[in-house]
Amino acid sequence: MGDMANSSIEFHPKPQQQREAPHAGGFGCTLAELRTLMELRGAEALQKIEETYGDVSGLCRRLKTSPTVGLADNTNDLEKRRQIYGQNFIPPKQPKTFLQLVWEALQDVTLIILEVAAIVSLGLSFYAPPGEESEACGNVSGGTEDEGEAEAGWIEGAAILLSVICVVLVTAFNDWSKEKQFRGLQSRIEQEQKFTVIRNGQLLQVPVAALVVGDIAQVKYGDLLPADGVLIQANDLKIDESSLTGESDHVRKSADKDPMLLSGTHVMEGSGRMVVTAVGVNSQTGIIFTLLGAGGEEEEKKDKKAKRQDGAVAMEMQPLKSAEGGEMEDREKKRARAPKKEKSVLQGKLTKLAVQIGKAGLVMSAITVIILVLYFVIETFVVEGRTWLAECTPVYVQYFVKFFIIGVTVLVVAVPEGLPLAVTISLAYSVKKMMKDNNLVRHLDACETMGNATAICSDKTGTLTTNRMTVVQSYLGDTHYKEIPAPSALTPKILDLLVHAISINSAYTTKILPPEKEGALPRQVGNKTECALLGFVLDLKRDFQPVREQIPEDKLYKVYTFNSVRKSMSTVIRMPDGGFRLFSKGASEILLKKCTNILNSNGELRSFRPRDRDDIVRKIIEPMACDGLRTICIAYRDFPEGQEPDWDNENEVVSDLTCIAVVGIEDPVRPEVPEAIRKCQRAGITVRMVTGDNINTARAIAAKCGIIQPGEDFLCLEGKEFNRRIRNEKGEIEQERLDKVWPKLRVLARSSPTDKHTLVKGIIDSTSGEQRQVVAVTGDGTNDGPALKKADVGFAMGIAGTDVAKEASDIILTDDNFTSIVKAVMWGRNVYDSISKFLQFQLTVNVVAVIVAFTGACITQDSPLKAVQMLWVNLIMDTFASLALATEPPTESLLLRKPYGRDKPLISRTMMKNILGHAVYQLAIIFTLLFVGELFFDIDSGRNAPLHSPPSEHYTIIFNTFVMMQLFNEINARKIHGERNVFDGIFSNPIFCTIVLGTFGIQIVIVQFGGKPFSCSPLSTEQWLWCLFVGVGELVWGQVIATIPTSQLKCLKEAGHGPGKDEMTDEELAEGEEEIDHAERELRRGQILWFRGLNRIQTQIRVVKAFRSSLYEGLEKPESKTSIHNFMATPEFLINDYTHNIPLIDDTDVDENEERLRAPPPPSPNQNNNAIDSGIYLTTHVTKSATSSVSPSSPRSSLHSVETAL
Repeated sequence: MGDMANSSIEFHPKPQQQREAPHAGGFGCTLAELRTLMELRGAEALQKIEETYGDVSGLCRRLKTSPTVGLADNTNDLEKRRQIYGQNFIPPKQPKTFLQLVWEALQDVTLIILEVAAIVSLGLSFYAPPGEESEACGNVSGGTEDEGEAEAGWIEGAAILLSVICVVLVTAFNDWSKEKQFRGLQSRIEQEQKFTVIRNGQLLQVPVAALVVGDIAQVKYGDLLPADGVLIQANDLKIDESSLTGESDHVRKSADKDPMLLSGTHVMEGSGRMVVTAVGVNSQTGIIFTLLGAGGEEEEKKDKKAKRQDGAVAMEMQPLKSAEGGEMEDREKKRARAPKKEKSVLQGKLTKLAVQIGKAGLVMSAITVIILVLYFVIETFVVEGRTWLAECTPVYVQYFVKFFIIGVTVLVVAVPEGLPLAVTISLAYSVKKMMKDNNLVRHLDACETMGNATAICSDKTGTLTTNRMTVVQSYLGDTHYKEIPAPSALTPKILDLLVHAISINSAYTTKILPPEKEGALPRQVGNKTECALLGFVLDLKRDFQPVREQIPEDKLYKVYTFNSVRKSMSTVIRMPDGGFRLFSKGASEILLKKCTNILNSNGELRSFRPRDRDDIVRKIIEPMACDGLRTICIAYRDFPEGQEPDWDNENEVVSDLTCIAVVGIEDPVRPEVPEAIRKCQRAGITVRMVTGDNINTARAIAAKCGIIQPGEDFLCLEGKEFNRRIRNEKGEIEQERLDKVWPKLRVLARSSPTDKHTLVKGIIDSTSGEQRQVVAVTGDGTNDGPALKKADVGFAMGIAGTDVAKEASDIILTDDNFTSIVKAVMWGRNVYDSISKFLQFQLTVNVVAVIVAFTGACITQDSPLKAVQMLWVNLIMDTFASLALATEPPTESLLLRKPYGRDKPLISRTMMKNILGHAVYQLAIIFTLLFVGELFFDIDSGRNAPLHSPPSEHYTIIFNTFVMMQLFNEINARKIHGERNVFDGIFSNPIFCTIVLGTFGIQIVIVQFGGKPFSCSPLSTEQWLWCLFVGVGELVWGQVIATIPTSQLKCLKEAGHGPGKDEMTDEELAEGEEEIDHAERELRRGQILWFRGLNRIQTQIRVVKAFRSSLYEGLEKPESKTSIHNFMATPEFLINDYTHNIPLIDDTDVDENEERLRAPPPPSPNQNNNAIDSGIYLTTHVTKSATSSVSPSSPRSSLHSVETAL
């Protein structure tokens, strides 16, 4: 790492020297000095600071800043610092220019074919065959053509080129605007990321980009550090530096041992203050980005961070310290990301469909060309018996070129290149609109996946509730107060202890500020639970600020910060008499177990036995919890002078406490949540609540929200009970056991982050239902990272969420509100429906155009629809229709149906009926016009016209009718579930109306004034009315089709299924909804079983083979460690002293089950490859249940692991 950074200094020597001049005038440190300082770690760094600056405050003096007051908020000073030390901004990679995007769009195969055809056509049109011999070539050139028209031969080629240019420009513009939107989104995410600094002694939230060298920044649990810095003061600070070093262990930071904090690392525990010493390109992350070249694109940056996060979490759970472990990790990461980020369900279905259509088109166009050529050759050389003369070659070649162009045209119309466009437009439009609904989408496909969601695992605090906590009940001095007691009712000693315990033992960044507007509620800043306690102090007519001023943060002797494992927070202060006092607060069940005394009504200690504890739990805590209150216990302990304990032995220190009070904190349910949850349940989505709160509180709130209804069959479990149910005797998670629990589980209380991850993973991996579940998860804490990552869609809280949670998520809820999730579901379903609408429209046009071009060419040697006309049709049906149909706004009715499965075909049977029904109508009309139209309208026939003949009215009418029918069919396509009223809500979509009317206008212009290039001749009013009449017929015909019940049409097939059986791992074939009748369903189920059986046998054979070979290899060369299991079971890697506070018996991000090929569990009962099985000796603080020593892997488990490694 250091070397990399050094080399980067050598890379840019010039700017360094230029910059050095002004330093002397301004500050006592140069940029280069600070950069070299930040490359050192631990003791080296301390030594360097001592040698150069004396201590950290010396460094602050050199940087002209104060460790307590911070910088003066003066713009000139800040600007000067930015000029000398740089801005905290890593410049993104240059976006692709418009020309590059144009070039990319030109790479499209069909367009290349068209360009070639057009250029050949142009070339040949300029080459006029010698005139006199034209008689000899037969009536090929046709008699009707005069001079002017012969010269107009180039128009067709030029027109094709022009339309190709149009298509390319539209595509490029779309890509460009998408890129621009994405950058806007990125910069918005970045602007929203704020960091707490001290300026003028005031705590300010400033955007990350505004940080400057010399700022004093507050760091706390859950932060992602935005710049490099040196610690001034820290409380129990632990940092996850895996994003820079790859080491998964949390690094403990302190001002006297290792004070270096690096940008891009995550604060996992504790809090502290640092002085910023390097920002932007000069920070450690910045240096790496500079080495990567132009800072890497921001999108990639986000992704990389997210990946690192993923890896970090996985590694943190799997204590591996070796290179092989790293590789393993990379594999894990790739694998974990593959199903989620590569291709969404929708894209998979679309790609498959497009390929099928393309192949069909190619075959049709090839046949067309062959038939035309054969017909011409036989007609000219066999029937008329001519010989091929050299001077006639150009004439014949021109014919062949014409046939080739017709063939290409058929292909162009057959390939739906509007599909990618429709998807892009639909997603981009949805994302833009979702911003208004408080959803900030980070990954485009999350939007569409959300439409398929079948389960939502939601946090309670802040998502279902308002996250404005208030203390409403308390138990003080042997009395249970149902409301806030009067200060006079309490003994001064109790009151004093309580005020000190709350004011000191909470983050000093947490405050209650006066309201911004008159009459509003006071503003709560910081941790909401702590705000409730501080509010309680204010309600008791006391103030917390004087206490904090008396004991400032740097006087705190030791702080054990809150984390998800401790579920409590403790602070030690030194007493004036030389002893110590420890204040502790935390979940009441946990903390009361550590209490041995309690304060009575006079403020004296009395002993507190387990029997008394059970009394309190029964009489105080449970009633509070049943009212939906969170109970917090506040306690303290005195250490007399001269008996200083070992502060690192936390279990010893935080015990033998004296209980001061138990308070009940209410977090009211958001008023709009019950309705939102009702909508979810109606839409076929199960809402589950996963919370760290106790079970009674959780159950009460779940009932208020409507997650559980009386009389339903549901489960409410605590984390311990949940783990007991899903683990076998060895403590391993078994999928079968999980499958018995999750379908009925509605509330999981007192859950650890790993429980949340286990539940999400279990639901996703489950194969017990008909379809694979699609799970959305909401989270706000650092500890929710793994679950957010694992879920199909992760929602992070924009206001309360930590940076780590936001990095791991797909969508950020900017208002932290559950109703926004419902909006996301609505938009997701809308995307899916928009694309189906577009497909229904597009495929109708495709079918008709291809058949018309094909039969027309075969029967009359000339396609009734000319190349240029086809391209225009292609343009309206592709680009414009995708715009019109993809921007339909969502309606509430979308939430009335069940989610489509992962395997629901894109084109349902109803849509297939519509496509074929309308195609029949259009073909009937067009062929009638083609073969008897001239009699009907009393005009010249356009059939069998010679080369270069002027456009005929006959063919113009066919073209015009065709376009009119498409226009009216576009209105039909707005409904895909067989609804009758196709005009429903049409005016709520102005884009749709504009496009339909606009296309109509352009069509008039093309027909009346298009002339030769569009092969059109002007039509009379009567002819126009007839065309319109036939067009309107589409709407009537649509009603006729809607009357035919789909269930009668057994012959129709659906198209555009998800990935096929062979490619399917996670998605078992799922039954399409009502579309498949019973018999077919049974048949399909039989097939699935048959496939599964085959799969099982193959897997088992493969396993046995692999096992054999690895066994023999293993006997010969010991280094063949077939899988991570055996590798970890080798004695060198037995880790004895792994003192992590993370329960290691849970299965974590190691998705080996993904690879199971859905095979049955192997003989080993171990299904979740835990560390237990691999013979690591684990000693954890938390899980005493973990077997403390296990024999190394049995051969059985290695067989098992070989299978997983497959």
